[in-house]
Amino acid sequence: MKKFLKNRKAKGFTLVELLIVLIIIGILAGALLLVAGAGTDKANATKIVSNLRSMKAAGLMYYADQNTSWPDAIADLIPFMESGLASTDYDMTSADPDSTGTNKTFVGYTGTLLDAGVNAKLEALQNSGVPIYPGTVDAPTSGNFEDGTKGCWMAIQ
Repeated sequence: MKKFLKNRKAKGFTLVELLIVLIIIGILAGALLLVAGAGTDKANATKIVSNLRSMKAAGLMYYADQNTSWPDAIADLIPFMESGLASTDYDMTSADPDSTGTNKTFVGYTGTLLDAGVNAKLEALQNSGVPIYPGTVDAPTSGNFEDGTKGCWMAIQ
């Protein structure tokens, strides 16, 4: 019997070996998908905040150019922004989310990227000191980003 085993040449992998390799590849692919999903949420949150900062800078340039008034609409910011930034996902409003008695001008994102994962990343950015406010599609509010948050706002003035 030992002679038979020594003379036998392996011509391929056994079924068990192939199944083990497939299982390991499946586990690694599943872990990669989890990591990639979290990265996408962080990238979307960063994109939203970056665009709001660009709009805030455009609002400050508008004020400096006008010398007396803050912008009233996103259309007022278009000459001061890079092309393609203004869209229907962004809005502008005047509000007092902190109840200080003084309205401020806000730019906000109210598009479809806001979901539970992106809101969690926006809340982490807010907690790290980024001056953003959660809110509805119409106005900012005070508080934290939650699963149902429909807007992300930043004060211009």
